[in-house]
Amino acid sequence: MEHHQAPRRRVNPRRPYVIGASGLKRIILGTEEGSRDLHLSRHAAAIKTVRTTQTASRHMLVLVHSDRGTLDEHAKQSIAAAALLADGQTAVVVAVLGGCAEDIGLYGADIAINLTLADAAHYCSELKLALAQDLIARYQPMHILMPDRHADGDLGRRLAARTRRTVATDVVELSAEHALRVAPGGKYARCPLPQIVLLERHAADANLPFVGRGLVESVPFQAISATSAVRDLGLESSSPDQISLEEADFIISAGNGMRDLETFSALADALGAATGASRVAVDDGRFVRAKQIGATGKTVQASVYLALGISGAVQHLQGIKDCRHVIAVNLDDSAPITKRANLTLVEDAQALMRALLSQVRAARHARQVNQA
Repeated sequence: MEHHQAPRRRVNPRRPYVIGASGLKRIILGTEEGSRDLHLSRHAAAIKTVRTTQTASRHMLVLVHSDRGTLDEHAKQSIAAAALLADGQTAVVVAVLGGCAEDIGLYGADIAINLTLADAAHYCSELKLALAQDLIARYQPMHILMPDRHADGDLGRRLAARTRRTVATDVVELSAEHALRVAPGGKYARCPLPQIVLLERHAADANLPFVGRGLVESVPFQAISATSAVRDLGLESSSPDQISLEEADFIISAGNGMRDLETFSALADALGAATGASRVAVDDGRFVRAKQIGATGKTVQASVYLALGISGAVQHLQGIKDCRHVIAVNLDDSAPITKRANLTLVEDAQALMRALLSQVRAARHARQVNQA
């Protein structure tokens, strides 16, 4: 005699549900009460505790430059590295050259100092050295951490030479006793933790399990008059295509959905942006191989990346992972690049380019009229 097991009733995962005390979704059969909105099921972000509330007897100093009043990921990682090294009686002092409106306590800073500089002062290395030396005299830091790039790296090397402090560059890993740096030839070298540490990208994770106190201090500097052998002749713009894509700050990139090359070039010229392309656009012969952005091309770190008609293959997304603001223009609102983009415009790339070019030219003309 055969016995047939009664079929089990399948629970529809899209039925209304409630969130229990354990945080798990619970579906109750026979009721229509509850929520289907996934946004309502998300748990509130965990409140992070302050790293230390003890009175500081020691300090670590982090010196970073801001970009238009904000900090990039490399700067945040340097602050986080100092916070991870600091013990309960060590305060992390962060001095931002150029000033910053963000709450940098979120990245581990206990004391934040905004050093607002005049435009000309950004290129006066002697003035920045004098400010750094004043901070060193004030806080007597055990270690000074800085990102190893551009103006930060230059200031760190100058500071080490001027103050005769020990320094390690190209640091990719550090502990309370040692620093691991990239040596010539691509090998790694371990050294005792120096007084000045210049960190490579991703040496620390900026997403910390704690926060710093984030106290903003106004430090009264004495009148500093730094003489320099370098004379500032002002700024002179160069063609964005004369610099490498890895160094470009503003990039307009074309994909398979961008076909109007004439308007594309005119828009890039009007905005002062460098031009790039996806692998598909390069393989089609519309762009040279040197313009390809992605895992098999160039990896870029632009402040603004405008992607026109790019769907966003995994290889391309790998090449723009370090860009600060990504703007995607695509007719497909479900294209993979929309998940990476900070702003997505569901629009035809050709139509948007023509409209944007018209707006830029009109704004430029109005500015010239006002200056006349």
